[in-house]
Amino acid sequence: MKTLRGTSQRWAAVLLAFCLLQAPVLLGADGYRHADEPIGTVRQVYDGRLYPDIQVNTFRNIDRLFPTRTVRRGANVSQIPVHLLPMDDFVFETDEKRYDLFDVLSLNRVSGLLIIQDGAIRFEKYLLGNNEATRWMSMSVVKSITGVLVGAAIKDGLIVSIDDPIIRYLPRFAGTAYDGVTVRQLLMMASGVAWSETYTDPASDRRRMLEAQIAQQPDAILDLMAALPRAAEPGTRWNYSTGETHIVGALVQAVTGRPVADYLSEKLWAPLGMESDATWWLDSPGGLEVASSGLSVTLRDYARFGLFLLNGGVIGDQHVLPEGWMEQASTPKIIGGEKIDYGYLLWPLHGRSFAAIGIFGQFVFVDPDRKLVVAMWSAQPKPMGREGVDEYAFLEALSNYFDK
Repeated sequence: MKTLRGTSQRWAAVLLAFCLLQAPVLLGADGYRHADEPIGTVRQVYDGRLYPDIQVNTFRNIDRLFPTRTVRRGANVSQIPVHLLPMDDFVFETDEKRYDLFDVLSLNRVSGLLIIQDGAIRFEKYLLGNNEATRWMSMSVVKSITGVLVGAAIKDGLIVSIDDPIIRYLPRFAGTAYDGVTVRQLLMMASGVAWSETYTDPASDRRRMLEAQIAQQPDAILDLMAALPRAAEPGTRWNYSTGETHIVGALVQAVTGRPVADYLSEKLWAPLGMESDATWWLDSPGGLEVASSGLSVTLRDYARFGLFLLNGGVIGDQHVLPEGWMEQASTPKIIGGEKIDYGYLLWPLHGRSFAAIGIFGQFVFVDPDRKLVVAMWSAQPKPMGREGVDEYAFLEALSNYFDK
């Protein structure tokens, strides 16, 4: 009887373990599987002072840091064919070192990688506890999405010309350093308005913008931008400014008369067949979307945005952007007599390729010549300068790999 009882207990334990394995993952109150994870603060994010586990939790729960507005998906989800490649033979060299895909994923703390080539998913991998339903922060990737909305507003006739002065639509900036700056100059970050972007410096303009966002007072960020001094004549100097993109968001809101998230839903999220709603930080409860950061999206939906860029801003037979917009938006510009590798809130890379890029290692990369789209999430320890493998070299190596 003792042996039989012991055997029965072991089988009961096995059965219990099997049932637990088959049980669904416990979900938060809103159905999001990560919703109850402990997270850090937004200051700790920008300081780069989060332990790896809490950092990852925070990056997939940024909607808990600030009030948000939802970007609604449509009724239909676009399906992307899956034709996976093992990619075990992918290798490249940079800085006199040889790397493979396993190195890049490990050394760069990649938390999600999706590669689409010729319209089909060739590689899809989730790491650090993420899965296909995880939403991950965009950081400055959303700058490129906001830039696309300006193109859509021009196509819709809501902005008459890209060379219009912004005060035509945002009269609050009359008499400030932005008086005389055009929409085009705003998109190129060539306003000539002074700005310091250092993420980890508490005295930088970027951190002053963050503190204004933390205060959650209506228009506090726009007030900060309106008080900045001029450093150069508009169009004569390039200077990367996250705050500038918040003005771009205010421009979109002003010309559409609607929340930016709603316009994004109408122009891209619904017609592209995104599979999930997204969330977007607000500068105050019910206020303006933080157009430079704070969009939280699934990996496949980031990739769908990349496919939209690859297709030249066309969805089906609908031209969302003006003719030639993507070529202008994704190519270098001459500013003050100097070639600048920046377009309209997009980064030109090798050949005709370009990318939307966010700190900590977020990318939506497009190579039109190889019909290649790469969406990549990462959780690098500091905002910049802590990638293990040169990401530009990695993306160029992917272009070469699929150029067969």
